[in-house]
Amino acid sequence: MLAGCRNLFSPAFRRLCTRRNLTSQAAVYTTNISTSTYCAPSTPGHSFLKIQHALLPINSSLHFSSTHPLGHIHSPGLMELKEVLQVMEQLAPLSLAESWDNVGLLVEPSKSRPIKTILLTNDLTDSVMEEAEAMSCDLIISYHPPLFRPIKRLVQKDWKQRLAIRAVEAGIAIFSPHTSWDSVKGGVNDWLVGGLGSGQVSVLSQALGGSSHSHKLEFMVKNTEELNAVMEELKACDSGTTIQHSVDRPDSSGIHVSVTCSDSALTPSVQTLLRHNAPSLSLNILKFEKPPLPGHGQGRLSVLDQPVTLATAIQKMKSHLGLSHLRLALGRGKTLESSVCTVAVCAGSGASVLNGVKADLHITGEMSHHEVLDASANGTSVILSDHSNSERGFLTVFREKLAVRLPDSVTVVVSKADRDPLEVV
Repeated sequence: MLAGCRNLFSPAFRRLCTRRNLTSQAAVYTTNISTSTYCAPSTPGHSFLKIQHALLPINSSLHFSSTHPLGHIHSPGLMELKEVLQVMEQLAPLSLAESWDNVGLLVEPSKSRPIKTILLTNDLTDSVMEEAEAMSCDLIISYHPPLFRPIKRLVQKDWKQRLAIRAVEAGIAIFSPHTSWDSVKGGVNDWLVGGLGSGQVSVLSQALGGSSHSHKLEFMVKNTEELNAVMEELKACDSGTTIQHSVDRPDSSGIHVSVTCSDSALTPSVQTLLRHNAPSLSLNILKFEKPPLPGHGQGRLSVLDQPVTLATAIQKMKSHLGLSHLRLALGRGKTLESSVCTVAVCAGSGASVLNGVKADLHITGEMSHHEVLDASANGTSVILSDHSNSERGFLTVFREKLAVRLPDSVTVVVSKADRDPLEVV
């Protein structure tokens, strides 16, 4: 996970509307951050290549769930797997997952069949697979990806590979959302921080929007013939991504052209333009910075509307998580009667996100011994629930979100066999 940071926003936000009546906000910046110059070789016909690193509008649309329910799907027919996956994408786009994560459809049966039963689980274990087989489950949504590292073979001696084989043999699909659920607004971390009541909530590690085009090249050509020749060469440089360009009306100095391209196409595109006299003399390069996505990201910080004592916070979290025991480390100088006004949370193993975050209380599933010592020494109390106990309760919440978007022919069930491997004895 990423290191924690405060959720700061520029006032220059512009609302971007996505399809299907889903909305998001993306920051639109127009101020240059820095300017540098690149000196081209001192040969005839070459001048300075100006490179500007700027934050510019990015034309991208991101799909994520709105705060209003999408309502029931009234189609009386059965749903195919791809249709269920489309609903999952609306609820929590996979683009919100961390780059290191392995999310999405992990196991896809060779024979397509209607989805009638969906099983939700935090972890896919042998007991959960037996439960899925007993109910003739069609799709398992496992919060943690049962397949994470690359696999070179499928054999019975590895328990995760064994589960994948059983799923394939039973025709059961497996999908994992993991950190996309952590990041999305209204997801796992918002649910977790809500255990202490309402407050002013901000994101600790801000999620950023993405775009296949990361650079904008601005240059001039003398005439239409040169424009056509240059564009043909540029298209060959970016075979993986469609190059987008716009042309202004010609003036006395020539035709003004703007082209957007991907990271991989930047170098060959620049080399192409430097081979042409007019473009090489007028070339400007601007780099698009990814805009923040308000409300989405890892971890949450809440300034509570009604501060509570640490003792009350413990009881509230036990009730919220459905646990009889929690582990507590008192912050330096704190007691059970100390007031908790601010709380920072990160589901699972949250030390990398919570590290350095100023708050009266940190709540996560697990931390190392020394990470707890660091927080305590800084005056922050720590509550640990064990890893999956900080996540599992969200399954019930998500079941309701998913069920209202599926036809009555689909049954969504929360696993009864799923549990944290650790228990207090």
